[in-house]
Amino acid sequence: MQCFWRSIAIFLFGGILGTGFGVALGFFFFPFVFPPPPAADQLTAADRSALIATGTFIHANPSDPVHWGRGKVSVYERTVYLEPNFEVGPGPAYHVYLVPAASIRNASAVKDAMFIDLGGLRAFTGSQRYVIPAGVNLKDYPSVVIWCEYFGVLISPADLMAATK
Repeated sequence: MQCFWRSIAIFLFGGILGTGFGVALGFFFFPFVFPPPPAADQLTAADRSALIATGTFIHANPSDPVHWGRGKVSVYERTVYLEPNFEVGPGPAYHVYLVPAASIRNASAVKDAMFIDLGGLRAFTGSQRYVIPAGVNLKDYPSVVIWCEYFGVLISPADLMAATK
């Protein structure tokens, strides 16, 4: 009888452990298996009127194959626009931040800054438009960053350069 209860306990423990492991793997692989469709936000004529700065997203940590980004970003008077060639590696809870520091290359530079959260990333590829809140002085924010809020990880920074007129 003792062998029977021991078998039941091992079975239940294995089931709980297996379920927990399966859920953890699901959180990681879900964005890869079921990615959101590419975004296709377009700029209005009013948005395009005053280009302030441009930048290019980079792979901040080349030794990290999971967290990467590439593509162009354009900053207008009231809008941050991720260009059609924008792409990041999939993950949970990505957000677009304006950061008041230049040359962001690690997570601590973002955590210690008074960034502006423009909202959640809507897709891992394609053009996307984010409204800049009123009263923001764009000269104080030389970087746009893709940030994972769930894990507190820097995904991809873009250093902004003033647009030539």
